[in-house]
Amino acid sequence: MRFLPVNLDALLVELNDLDETLALFDALTAEPIAGVEEIIPAARTLLIQFRPSTIERQALVNRIAGQDLSQRREGEQRRVEIPVHYNGEDLDEVATLLGISRDQVIARHTAHDYSVAFCGFAPGFGYLTGGAGFQVPRRKTPRTRIPAGAVALAGDFSGVYPQASPGGWQIIGVTPLQMWDLNRAEPALLRPGYKVRFTDAGPLPASGLPVPAAPARAAEPDGAYLEITSPGLHSVLQDLGRPGQTGQGVSRSGALDLGALRAANRAVGNPSDLACVESVLGGLSFVCHGRAVIAITGARTPVTVTSASGLQWQPGNYQPIELEEGDRVNLGSPVAGLRSYLAIRGGFDVAPVLGSLSTDTLAQVGPPALAVGDHLGFTTRSTGASVSLSEAPAFELPTADNVITLDVVMGPRSDWFTKDAIERLSSQLWRVTSQSNRVGIRLAGETPLTRSNHQELPSEGTSVGAIQVPASGQPVLFLADHPLTGGYPVIGAVATHHLDLAGQIPINAQIRFNPLDGFADIEPSTEASISTADAKNTP
Repeated sequence: MRFLPVNLDALLVELNDLDETLALFDALTAEPIAGVEEIIPAARTLLIQFRPSTIERQALVNRIAGQDLSQRREGEQRRVEIPVHYNGEDLDEVATLLGISRDQVIARHTAHDYSVAFCGFAPGFGYLTGGAGFQVPRRKTPRTRIPAGAVALAGDFSGVYPQASPGGWQIIGVTPLQMWDLNRAEPALLRPGYKVRFTDAGPLPASGLPVPAAPARAAEPDGAYLEITSPGLHSVLQDLGRPGQTGQGVSRSGALDLGALRAANRAVGNPSDLACVESVLGGLSFVCHGRAVIAITGARTPVTVTSASGLQWQPGNYQPIELEEGDRVNLGSPVAGLRSYLAIRGGFDVAPVLGSLSTDTLAQVGPPALAVGDHLGFTTRSTGASVSLSEAPAFELPTADNVITLDVVMGPRSDWFTKDAIERLSSQLWRVTSQSNRVGIRLAGETPLTRSNHQELPSEGTSVGAIQVPASGQPVLFLADHPLTGGYPVIGAVATHHLDLAGQIPINAQIRFNPLDGFADIEPSTEASISTADAKNTP
C-alpha cells in the first residue's frame, strides 16, 4: 500500500490493482475504524475521509497498513439484468479495436456477469468489471453529450450513463432502464457488489426510448411562506450536505461557507445545521406571508426591508430581523464576499432529498434552484432557543481587488508534476475566472502547470478543496458540488480551515497558494509494517 496526503482530514490509499482495492474496501467496511467518515473506492485507490479529533492520521495509516488483503468477503449478491439495444455509434470501431466482428462483440458482452466495482462520475454510474474482459481505449476526443442510458466501454470497464452528460467512453448501445430515479426508494439501480448481466434487446423501436417520469412537484405550503419575487443570479437551499451516499455515486455537497450558515441559524435561534438559502451576488428578493425572524450572513450585503405600508429600513448582516405580513426583503450586490445565507426561525418546510435539503448542481440532486413565483414554506415557532446577537464573520471577506492567500496541503499527485510546476503553483498569482460555480473555481495563471508524468490516471476519488489540473495546465479548485471521482491529477488541496474562505472569493480576485509543507508519502510505523508482513505470511 502507498499512503498519500489529500487534506488535513483525508488521505488516499493506493494499491496494486482493483482486486486489492476492493479487498481493502471490504475489510474496512466489515470492521469500521472509529473516526472514518467516508470511503470512496476507485480503480486502484481508496479515498478515506476521517475526523482528526477522533483518530490521528498516523494512527489511521497504521491501522489500514495492518489489514489483511488476502480475503474478500461475500457482498450482497443482488443481480440486475440490463436489456440493451446494440446500436451504438462506436460499436463498429470497438469491433475493429478488438479484432472481432460486431456480432461477436454483442455475444461476448451478453455472455457473462459483471460486478459493480464502485460508483462515481455521476449518481448511479457504476464501474462494471469482469464480464467479457474487453480492453478498449477511451475516445481520443470526448463527446460533448452522451445520452442517458448509453451503454459504453472504457479501459476494462463497462458502464451505463445515468443521465445525459459529456463523456469519452465508447458507446455500443442503449438501455431503456433508468439507472438513476429519485422516484424510487433506492434511486441508484446499481450498487457496489451487485452483479449485472446485459441482454440483447434487439433493434431499437421506431418510437425510441420511453420518456422518464418527471420528478414529483413540491406541494404548495399550507402555512406561512416566502414569495420569491427575484431569485438573483442563483439561489439554492443548502445545509451541511448528504454524507454516506457515495455508494450511489452521490457526493456530500452542502453550503460553501459552513461557518456563515451556522451563524445565520444561531442568529435566529435555530439548530446550527438547518438549511439556509445560499444566494450568489445578491439580487434575491421576497415577500413574507406570515410573521418571521430571519438573518442574513456570509457576504457583506446591503439588505433593505420595505413594509406593506411603504416604510423602509436597512438592517445589518449577522443579526436577527423581525418580519411582519407583507414585508418585502431585497438583497443588494455584495460589498465583499460572494455568497449570502438566509436563515429563518423554525426552518424551511421543504421535503429532503436523500436526507438533505442541499442542492447538488452537478449531480442534479436536491430541491431545484429558486425561481420567480416560488412559495418557500417555513415553520413558524414562537418558543425554543433565543436569538443570538453576537454573530460575526469568521474572516475578513475578500473583494475582487484582493489577493487571497489559501493554505494548501500538497498531494496526492504532486509527483506527477515538474519541479517548475510545483514552484509555480505558489509563486504566481491565479485569477478567478467567470466560469467558476459551485462545482469549482476555474483559475487562470500566466504560465500553466506542466506534468512530468503523462500517463492516463485511473479514476480516483476527489475531495472538496482539491486543486485538479486538466490538460490545459490551468487548475480547477473543487468546491462542494465537485464530481465524486476524477481522472486528472490533483497537485494539492486547499486546507480544510480555508474552505469557507474559498467559497467567498469573487470573480477576478487573485489567489496565492501557500503550501503548508512539501509533498511526501505517509509511511506506516514499523509496528504496522511488521503486522502487514505477518498477515501476508500467514498460511
